[in-house]
Amino acid sequence: MSPQVSSTPRQELGAFLRVRRARLRPEDVGLPTYGGQRRVPGLRREELAQLAGVSAGYYTRLEQGQSPNASDAVLDAVARVLRLDADERAHLYALARPVQRPRRRAARPERARPTVQMMVESLRDVPALVFGRFLDIIAWNPMAHALLAGHLDPTAPQRPADRPNLARLLFLDPHVRELFADWPRQVRGVVADLRLVAGRHPDTPELAALVGELSMASEEFARLWASHAVFCPGSDTRVYRHPLVGPVELTTEYLSLPKDEEQRVAVYTAEPGSPSEAALRLLAGLVAEGREPDTAWTVAGPPGTATGAAAVPRQDRA
Repeated sequence: MSPQVSSTPRQELGAFLRVRRARLRPEDVGLPTYGGQRRVPGLRREELAQLAGVSAGYYTRLEQGQSPNASDAVLDAVARVLRLDADERAHLYALARPVQRPRRRAARPERARPTVQMMVESLRDVPALVFGRFLDIIAWNPMAHALLAGHLDPTAPQRPADRPNLARLLFLDPHVRELFADWPRQVRGVVADLRLVAGRHPDTPELAALVGELSMASEEFARLWASHAVFCPGSDTRVYRHPLVGPVELTTEYLSLPKDEEQRVAVYTAEPGSPSEAALRLLAGLVAEGREPDTAWTVAGPPGTATGAAAVPRQDRA
């Protein structure tokens, strides 16, 4: 069953609390079980209410979205019982107290400010790009294009209708899926990041369209979206199986642009003196020479097997 892709913050709050409650067993929080078969997975509402110091009726109303004025003390107590981390707490507050935003007359395409674009392009030796609110790639330098999607038109981020989206690439593009050595870990983080952003921007048509598309096309995305996991990356390290320079381990640092509608800059670097740094220099040299990376992008088979398909030519440029 596909997850609900358009719901209110109160509905999202209830789903989030139910999923988190189902993950805790009575013995995890020091409650007796008395044996026997339990009718619900995880904690009952009454048990969570007892541990949080609120009435069962009040917690039930909270989970049903009928307590819009829950106090800090109540939300903190629920978060403590559910063992929420900092990102999950922020998500709980965003759902429990949604910000009333003025209705937009029309969705305006996100754009990177010229100075941000210049900053990204000035990083000639390392991949760098700008993510929009919902993980659209709204700007990238030649190194980021060559690293992540050399089979795509390098000018695509300049056209809102053609912009690559990281979640869409990971789930629907076989080239990008093969690029990540630990694809399951990568997609878990991306979906959790998208879910956290969604809590701050409910009822957004662009997000509903993206989630609907991916839910219909990918059972894995639908399962991860329904898990209600949330996570905000600060930095992470990934191994990329690049078709031109081979395996390369890169650390990504995410830099928030608070004045730019939650846009983020991502910069990819390698450990100094490592084979990955040498591979990154090799890629930079190929880009500087104007070598077309797209002919090397292939769909590979499982690790240890021969490449499965011929290279896919780059999309025609507008």
